[in-house]
Amino acid sequence: MNFIHIAGHLGTDPETRFTQTGKKVTTLRVATKSRKAGQDVTIWWRVTIWEEQFKNMMPFLKKGSAVIVVGEMQKPEIYTDREGKPQVSLELTAVSLQFSPFGKPGGSQGNDEQQANPTNHTQSMPNPYMSMPAMGGGTQPQSSTFDDEVPF
Repeated sequence: MNFIHIAGHLGTDPETRFTQTGKKVTTLRVATKSRKAGQDVTIWWRVTIWEEQFKNMMPFLKKGSAVIVVGEMQKPEIYTDREGKPQVSLELTAVSLQFSPFGKPGGSQGNDEQQANPTNHTQSMPNPYMSMPAMGGGTQPQSSTFDDEVPF
């Protein structure tokens, strides 16, 4: 499994829908930025949230919200956009979601939101592959590590 961390801003408000079997699915579109060869490069991620995970955070997530997501990455897919250019679709299923300390772009809006909601909103699902909590607070694993099994 490929677990990764991304930090970025929501490009749209969260979209919630239901599967044919009635399961709730919320999708976030997260834009991450990096600098390559002196130019800003934006990578878009589709983040899937199943059922009622992070339900306490959902009312606070809106277009432009700064978030940090930890999730399981899915295999990238290549598609052709409207202009005929090949694009890559990157997706992950969230296991941890938190508001970014970097806040919203534009300054004062982020401060107003932080004053209205001063609590640090972080929610995580237990990571079945690690013996310490996701986004751990510096604690050591309870069981032995896999160092002896790693071939390099």
